[in-house]
Amino acid sequence: MNQAHIHLLITHLPIFGSILGVLVLSHGIWTKSNQTMVAAYNLFILSAIGAGIAYLTGEGAEEAVENIQGIAEATIEKHEDFALFALISIIILGVASLIGLLATLSKSTWTRTLAFVVLFIALFSFALAARTGYLGGQIRHTEINTNSQLNTTPHQTEVDNE
Repeated sequence: MNQAHIHLLITHLPIFGSILGVLVLSHGIWTKSNQTMVAAYNLFILSAIGAGIAYLTGEGAEEAVENIQGIAEATIEKHEDFALFALISIIILGVASLIGLLATLSKSTWTRTLAFVVLFIALFSFALAARTGYLGGQIRHTEINTNSQLNTTPHQTEVDNE
C-alpha cells in the first residue's frame, strides 16, 4: 500500500466524520445528553486526525497520478489548494471539539454554548471537506465533471438513401 492508496482511503473520513458528527452533536444538544455530545466531539477529533493524514499523503497521491494520460495538472492543483482550506477548518474543528470535550467532561457552564459553536464550525468544515472531495474526484472521475469534453460522436443507426 502506497501513499495514494492511503490518501484515497482516508479522504472520506473528514467528509463523513464531520457530517455524522453534526448529526450526533445536534441530537446531543436537542436531548441535552452530554454523553452524546462527547461522542460527537470524538468524531470531530478523529475527523481532524484523518484530515491531517489525508493532506500529508496528498503529495504522494499526486506523484502517482500526475503522469497518467488524461490527468490535468490544473485539476490537481485546484484540489490541493482547496484542501489546505479544508484542513485548516477541520483542525480548528478538532481543537474546538477538544475544548468542548473538556468543558463537557468538567460540567462547565459553557458546555451548551460551546456545543453550538462547534456545531457551526462543523457545518462549515463539512462544506469545505465535501468541496475538496468533489474537486479530488474530478481528477480521475470524469463522470462527475460536467465541463469535461468527452468524445461525443453521434451514433449513426441508420443511413437514409433517398
